[in-house]
Amino acid sequence: MAEKTEGKRKFALWIGESTLEQVRKWYKADNCSSQREFIDKAIHFYIGFISSENSSDYLPKIIISTLKGIVNDSDNRISRILFKLAVEQAITMNVVAATCNISREQLDKLRGTCVAQVKRTNGSYSFEDAFDFQKR
Repeated sequence: MAEKTEGKRKFALWIGESTLEQVRKWYKADNCSSQREFIDKAIHFYIGFISSENSSDYLPKIIISTLKGIVNDSDNRISRILFKLAVEQAITMNVVAATCNISREQLDKLRGTCVAQVKRTNGSYSFEDAFDFQKR
């Protein structure tokens, strides 16, 4: 069966042997009737990919769906963990507030100091850091 040549032009194409081997291996799996058709489809796909503002048009839908699922699961897990941490923090704050005799002014000053310490340590502030600060 002869291929249609209408609107097509023959020219020399230099291609690496390993690339050509991949074409030979995959063109039938892609339901292409010839290696030329496979190469033509690959070129059109690549041109579309690099010129597209939204490369999701060229990623398989299953990959996008899987990634969205992973991100959603992570968001849900992080949200649950942050909620549990906030509850524990609220309990701790209430226990400390009930047992300490500290004025509003002292609390405001401590808050400013703590903000500066947490910023300085990039959020890596430990109980030992607080202990050391309180004991000086």
